[in-house]
Amino acid sequence: QVQLLESGGGSLQTGGSLRLSCTASSSIASSTWMGWFRQAPGKEREGVAAIVASTGTTRYADSVKGRFTISRDNAKNTVYLQMNSLKPEDAAMYYCAADRSPRMIWAGPLSDKSYYYWGQGTQVTVSS
Repeated sequence: QVQLLESGGGSLQTGGSLRLSCTASSSIASSTWMGWFRQAPGKEREGVAAIVASTGTTRYADSVKGRFTISRDNAKNTVYLQMNSLKPEDAAMYYCAADRSPRMIWAGPLSDKSYYYWGQGTQVTVSS
């Protein structure tokens, strides 16, 4: 069983930057997708960014393209989300997720249905 622990959330003003980190309790295969999701009160969980280390392929939600960058350090079992130019609409609980191998369900890298392991979340608050 893989456990994911997020950190780096906080409160800041519009235009600020944060870097979220997610560390896995055991190594995750480089062919496994890892992603960041977020959920604001009253809204559905949405995929923000995802990465697979084996190819370096990344995917981003349109709402964060050009502002957020996902990266992964396999040696540290850690995935990062660098968030720049934050907006009030970015405020949410951010969750880290990891696919599993062998994969059971695949609905795309930004679908929460594709992920098996989930962290507890880290809160990001953005004030205008």
